[in-house]
Amino acid sequence: MPRPRRIDAPGYPQHVVQRGNNRQRVFFADGDRVAYLRLLCHHADQQHCRVHAYVLMDNHVHLLATPDLCGGLSRMMQAVNRTYVRRVNDRQGRTGTLWEGRFHSTVVDTDRYLLACQRYIELNPVRAGRVAHPGDYRWSSYRANARGTCNALLTPHPAFDLMAFDVEERRRRYVEFIAQGIPAGDLVAIRAALQSQRRLVGTLLGSDPFRVAKGI
Repeated sequence: MPRPRRIDAPGYPQHVVQRGNNRQRVFFADGDRVAYLRLLCHHADQQHCRVHAYVLMDNHVHLLATPDLCGGLSRMMQAVNRTYVRRVNDRQGRTGTLWEGRFHSTVVDTDRYLLACQRYIELNPVRAGRVAHPGDYRWSSYRANARGTCNALLTPHPAFDLMAFDVEERRRRYVEFIAQGIPAGDLVAIRAALQSQRRLVGTLLGSDPFRVAKGI
């Protein structure tokens, strides 16, 4: 079966997943995650991609990023993955790739879907049983988005900024939004979109993130 053609949509956010080959580990120590994030920060800038959210798990990565140029997202991912694999191989005396192949991605075409994806990404360590609260996991964007922790990699998406004009109020509402958890319909829809690697059509099920933003 041919692979679905990736949609190249500059100016639109994309939810990206890159998994380890055969779902094996890709991060073996904290230093690996630090190196990956530094590479991502550098190549996101080089390829004009804005990263809004991320999580680094043991055997896969989730990103929410907006490429501003055609092909920018692919170039960013290829550069990061290639350099990162060389680093790990040199350190461990191994050969071959760490990654299963090309990354999976789906275009995020509504603000509602964007916030749902951002919540999905930052709650990944909780769903995996790694931590009880997303703030307890060091290797995600939650602390920056919810608490204002300095993070040079991140550029908030306008949909996030619209949750409230006041910064402290925005963070409070975002914390509440994350604490609601992921409605079952959203979980199914996001996973289906990633599996098909196509633009999501229709409305996600579940609670509306903008009810939090508007105080409804």
